[in-house]
Amino acid sequence: MSEHDVDASKAKGETLAQRAQEYDASQIQVLSGLEAVRKRPGMYIGSTSVQGLHHLVWEIIDNGIDEALAGFANEINVEVQPDNSITVTDNGRGIPVDIQAKTGRPALETVFNVLHAGGKFGGGGYKVSGGLHGVGASVVNALSTSLDVEVRRNGHRYYMDFTRGKVKTPMKIIGDVDAHEHGTKVHFKPDPDIFTETTVYDDHTLETRIRELAFLNKGLKLTLTDKRQETAEKKEFHYVGGIKSYVEYLNENKNVIFPEPIYVEGMQNGITVEVALQYTDDFHSNLLTFANNIHTYEGGTHEAGFKAALTRVINDYGHRNNLLKESEKLSGDDVREGMTAVVSIKHPDPQFEGQTKTKLGNSDARTVTDRMFSEHFNKFLLENPNEARQIVEKGMLASRARVAARRAREVTRKKSGLEISNLPGKLADNTSKDPEISELFIVEGDSAGGSAKEGRSRLTQAILPIRGKILNVEKASMDRILANDEIRTLFTAMGTGFGEDFDVTKARYHKLIIMTDADVDGAHIRTLLLTLIYRYMRPILDAGYVYIAKPPLYQVRQGKMIRYIDSDEELKNVMVTLQPSPKPVIQRYKGLGEMDAEQLWDTTMNPENRRLDRVSGDDAADADRVFSMLMGDKVAPRRAFIEKNARYAELDL
Repeated sequence: MSEHDVDASKAKGETLAQRAQEYDASQIQVLSGLEAVRKRPGMYIGSTSVQGLHHLVWEIIDNGIDEALAGFANEINVEVQPDNSITVTDNGRGIPVDIQAKTGRPALETVFNVLHAGGKFGGGGYKVSGGLHGVGASVVNALSTSLDVEVRRNGHRYYMDFTRGKVKTPMKIIGDVDAHEHGTKVHFKPDPDIFTETTVYDDHTLETRIRELAFLNKGLKLTLTDKRQETAEKKEFHYVGGIKSYVEYLNENKNVIFPEPIYVEGMQNGITVEVALQYTDDFHSNLLTFANNIHTYEGGTHEAGFKAALTRVINDYGHRNNLLKESEKLSGDDVREGMTAVVSIKHPDPQFEGQTKTKLGNSDARTVTDRMFSEHFNKFLLENPNEARQIVEKGMLASRARVAARRAREVTRKKSGLEISNLPGKLADNTSKDPEISELFIVEGDSAGGSAKEGRSRLTQAILPIRGKILNVEKASMDRILANDEIRTLFTAMGTGFGEDFDVTKARYHKLIIMTDADVDGAHIRTLLLTLIYRYMRPILDAGYVYIAKPPLYQVRQGKMIRYIDSDEELKNVMVTLQPSPKPVIQRYKGLGEMDAEQLWDTTMNPENRRLDRVSGDDAADADRVFSMLMGDKVAPRRAFIEKNARYAELDL
């Protein structure tokens, strides 16, 4: 080591020692009350994006559902006020108003003003509780500009309100009610200083989750009223059949093999298990699992228990009744083909794992789900031999198709290679090997493909042209899908494999961008691609890798000024402002192929100013129904959809 190095090392050591001395108790920050929530809101609600905004509503609704699960409430009403504030009212017992011993303050104030205060933390208030975080009311209070709460209890109406988590009006009695009247009404307005992206609630997101909660809690009535609309219609969601009705709703646009869903319900060791399933003539399955009303996207022990029981019971029945040869065994994928199922458990102490905390980890949940479902499902098969035979035969057909698909896959590998080292010839790959910055543009047609290849950033952007409309996978088996050149090329380019070999961690691009023309044919191709991705590449959708490019419809030039326009209405508004000379020149883009490389880069591919819509798989139930309706065999639902929505279509006549 040189003298210079020794001096540098010594100086560095002195600096570290100096910093260590400077780090003392004065640098430990103590946040009082709900300041910690406002300082780091993402720790409590996941994010401050639109998802976090809606999470506030779920937390308050969950408190009402806890009352319903405990047997004290049967109705929850949600209202979106004209100013985008939210009111949630339930007819539960009403939040306690007596003095809480530890805080010396009314329990109502404690619930909304103290983090981790409530009846869900071992106080005996609830045996089973919904909600992902269990932080509920206090976090909503902390992240709202204002919150007021009214409790009907003990023959009185109690009221108090808050400003950004701090008490504004202490609890007081504001009137009397009938002695038997009870419940809680919470009204809050999200803080724009926290939710900087938006504070506007989406009615579709609210409706989807509220409907889902009504399915998951049979007999509970939930209503949604959006008072921002001119006609503030009250939408009611009330399903006596619970998740059995949920399966019927999911299969509304499908051809079912037998009319009534199989329904199983039971309780063991304090764990309630509900399963509803029904088979259709589809080639894919749709399994939704929930734990304490939380959609467990990543599955978990309850899902594993259900799958194991389903596979075992069907194979056992098939062998016992000579429907399967002794050497034959149906796989899990075989017995789930065409199945729509909902598994919902209520656990007194759920433990969640996974990156998004939506994977159930309780080992006892697997045991109880397996035991409860296998017992009832086996009984169903014995009592319904016709349906049992149909289920086994459906699995046998799936098994044969799986074998055929494996052979097709092997042949395909030999013919064209399905390895990353042998990428398809039509793919213009990017030079970077880092998936996080790599983008794959799926482009319609050779003309647009040529412009995209010429105008792209070669470091990060790969171009894959496709020819026309790909196969509709909603109506095809795996062997037919693998025989389609365009589909096989996409699987190969992504590097994820397919079918049993699909592995999202091997994705070569973390942005898959569908870039089609802004016309009817382009929309159809986009729908076909999304159907393929949703049905057979779902993990890349769940990972947030799928996007839709939004090319403009018009270019307007006036002198040196160039503007790109997205709609006829926007064009009219712009033209009003362009009355001085020279006369504006309008170019209508009928397709991406009409743009040169520079225009395509400027409008649709340049990360600095392009607009991409990320495609989310969060709304899985509605997505499944829409894909089945648009791409499936049933004509009547599709016709009804077209008749209802035809007025929104933009036709280029």
